[in-house]
Amino acid sequence: MSLKNQITEDMKSAMKAGEKDRLKVVRLILAAIKQVEIDTRTELDDAAVLGVLNKMVKQRRDSVEQFEKGDREDLAAIERAEIEVLETYLPEQMSAGDLTALVDEVIAATGAEGMRDMGKVMGQIKAKAAGRADMGAVSATVKERLNAL
Repeated sequence: MSLKNQITEDMKSAMKAGEKDRLKVVRLILAAIKQVEIDTRTELDDAAVLGVLNKMVKQRRDSVEQFEKGDREDLAAIERAEIEVLETYLPEQMSAGDLTALVDEVIAATGAEGMRDMGKVMGQIKAKAAGRADMGAVSATVKERLNAL
């Protein structure tokens, strides 16, 4: 079953179970997927759906940060609850140790010698860690490792 079909089935089960908060988030996900499909005039595959989900998680994390700065813990809590639902559809995130090992492996495989090779390293890591790692954390790790060379 594709990820999009799984989300649709989850919407139906949330409706039947009366889970209003979960239903709201699942409908937001389906609306975002539908919007991208309309904009691109293509049907999204699982990788593209993961991209949409990652974008939604990132937006909510940014919102949580802004709400906390604005001393609006009530709104931050709502965003955190939405993140929890969104993350149920994402693959398991890589640990810091796994991420560092992957970065070291890619640096060795590409023969990167410094910061000028960052694009080459990031391109390969993005393909290998798609949806399993926050690209901000990946970028910081790559910079740290390349500066140490």
